[in-house]
Amino acid sequence: MSTESSILLSIDGAVERPLRLSLADLSALAGQVPDVSQLVPGRQGVGVTLAALLSAAGVQPTSKWLTLHAAADDFHASIPLESVREQGLVLYRLGDQPLPASAGGPVRFLIPDVAACHTHEVDECANVKFVDRLELSVERGFDNRPEDERAHAALHRQAQK
Repeated sequence: MSTESSILLSIDGAVERPLRLSLADLSALAGQVPDVSQLVPGRQGVGVTLAALLSAAGVQPTSKWLTLHAAADDFHASIPLESVREQGLVLYRLGDQPLPASAGGPVRFLIPDVAACHTHEVDECANVKFVDRLELSVERGFDNRPEDERAHAALHRQAQK
């Protein structure tokens, strides 16, 4: 879509149409969620459904994994695509402004009901802040989420600072 320097999100990997999306591009997509708090209590902002993003990129039928990349804090989470395809949200705006870093922007990935995913690969840490790239793949991608409760707790303490 956009070729502007203000690219917020790239979608690549096993897709028919790799995308580089600006704020305007994200706003123009189908699947807008004008008030995320209606789906995720306690969260604010404007988003777009993951399903709409995937449709725009033309996900290849062999795609089984979605890897969320956040270069700002070198965080990566690879999750089964089918478990989040219909409920995943991408937040990109707060009011009339881009989503600020204090809210996980410029793009934040949210899963309204992690428990509904029915898989151990999808946990609270799959709600990734500072997302700049969505990668679709046949096999699980890079994932550096904590693997035990102690490391998990340490990550959340660090995030609150």
